[in-house]
Amino acid sequence: MNIGFIGAGHMGSAMIKGLLNASFVSPEQLFVKGGSSGTVEALQKELGFQLMQDYQELKDCQIIFIATGAKIVLEVLKEAAPFMAKESILISVATGHTVKEAQAAVGKDIHVVHAIPNTPVSVNEGMIGAAFAEGMPASAKEQALKVLEVLGKVEEVNENLLGTFGTVAGCSPAFVDIFMEALADGAVMEGMPRALAYDVVAQMLLGSAKLAIETQRHPGELKDGVTSPGGSTIKGVAALEKNGFRYAVMDAVKQANS
Repeated sequence: MNIGFIGAGHMGSAMIKGLLNASFVSPEQLFVKGGSSGTVEALQKELGFQLMQDYQELKDCQIIFIATGAKIVLEVLKEAAPFMAKESILISVATGHTVKEAQAAVGKDIHVVHAIPNTPVSVNEGMIGAAFAEGMPASAKEQALKVLEVLGKVEEVNENLLGTFGTVAGCSPAFVDIFMEALADGAVMEGMPRALAYDVVAQMLLGSAKLAIETQRHPGELKDGVTSPGGSTIKGVAALEKNGFRYAVMDAVKQANS
């Protein structure tokens, strides 16, 4: 299977790395077209995929990702559409358009998926929301899911929820990174070496997330299991509440989604 990429910015490069990391395709099967910034050329030297000089090379790709900016995505799709093979699958990870708009840009012979991933796809632990074109054949949908599931967990959602999905899955890694940094700063303030603090925090988050996923227990229940009466954890929780932690997180989601 050959896979094409139009755009290799933060998200495009993360997905490229994830596909190669999982050995889902070889570098020889991955064709990438970048813009004028030179980013794709630098990435190609690192990863060894095929540089796409023009859209004609899309004709040999069964799956095509487009990961450009929202303002130009439909224009780029119209330019590339004549070179896409009939029955190929287009997976747009760009914002600023609907499935119907993308479908109109490429024509009815291309199967369209609108997906919103996050950067952990680079290590195959992404969270991806996907909306499929109405009437998409089951075989094409299955093939699209097969590719996306290499990069992480996939949830099929109504397209009107993709914006909020993208906020929670896509923006929240930055929120969590700030939380990690703050936790590590607190540990350093209490005398822990910084490198050790970052390792402890990262493993704690990994373990906590895995516990939540595997047990399917309510977050409040998991929190209660750590907060002994009069103990250090509940005192820390009280400090978070005093400083508006919950509201700050909820407002961050609201503002990012606006």
